[in-house]
Amino acid sequence: MKPTSLFEESHRRLNPLTGDWVLVSPHRTQRPWQGQMEAKANVAGLAYDPGCYLCPGNARAGDVRNPSYNSTFVFTNDFAALKPEVEAARGDESGRNLLLAESEAGICRVVCFSPRHDLTLARMTVGEITSVVDVWAEQYAEIGSLPYINYVQIFENRGEIMGCSNPHPHGQIWANQTIPNEPGKEQEAQKAYLKKNGTCLLCDYLQLETEIGTRMVVENAHFVVVVPFWAVWPFEVLLLSKQHVGDLASLDRATRESLAEIFKQLTTRYDNLFEMSFPYSMGFHQAPTDEIAHPEWHLHAHFYPPLLRSATVKKFMVGYEMLASPQRDITPEAAAALLRKCS
Repeated sequence: MKPTSLFEESHRRLNPLTGDWVLVSPHRTQRPWQGQMEAKANVAGLAYDPGCYLCPGNARAGDVRNPSYNSTFVFTNDFAALKPEVEAARGDESGRNLLLAESEAGICRVVCFSPRHDLTLARMTVGEITSVVDVWAEQYAEIGSLPYINYVQIFENRGEIMGCSNPHPHGQIWANQTIPNEPGKEQEAQKAYLKKNGTCLLCDYLQLETEIGTRMVVENAHFVVVVPFWAVWPFEVLLLSKQHVGDLASLDRATRESLAEIFKQLTTRYDNLFEMSFPYSMGFHQAPTDEIAHPEWHLHAHFYPPLLRSATVKKFMVGYEMLASPQRDITPEAAAALLRKCS
């Protein structure tokens, strides 16, 4: 069976970054929907909200008050999931790694992208987004230089549907003593590919996607956005650096501006897809900060939007997805075509 014919029927696709498979069922795009309908997200209307704990000059937890910042602003999360001062401990009540637990030190910070409460990355200027990219790079280098930090995870949850507790434009940084599960799987896959082929997994993948073209969404001088061949979420995309670079801190001025530009282009396309402020979870995967050389690592970012077919119909990960394997209806090729059509 030819690949084109295969993709019209139920099939599964391999994610070479994780080793996981995703089931694709193109014929299910026509099924009727009588399930839950989400409320259409509203754009924040106030440039300054006196009740927002992220706006300039406002009070946060306890006696902490934000400075009157006028660009980006970073602070340690008042309700951090990870703390730097944790006593080293490890225990296993079973003696066979069945009840294994160990301490985990780390740092959690919040990055306010803008002092304006009513903006999103899609509605900020390229210059304003470049300032955010600079902060991401600086924070990666600063936090990663700490001797007990071995991985820095930069991410953004956008929209109430993704669990975002505040509409003020912001993201987070969680830095771990150990390498978390997802980047850990990607590290092993990239390392194994480099050892076997002598080339970078994502460099080779990017070359293939560029030649094929059907999953490409947008590109500029330094970055490419594709709906990955193995995408799980309906409008999931992968943002890839065209040059083989391992982390944000290694990007020069022109490349950082280029990253800001493609963020603007992508998030604007997202908003125009269903004519709404588009929700997603986004995060960078980059080289660990464990003082070991990582030639296998290629800088990239994942965008995981939850919407399926409209502003109000969500993709649920339940049943088969939770117990067996991720599954999607709309093919990655069809999703890419819809995103390309958006201005």
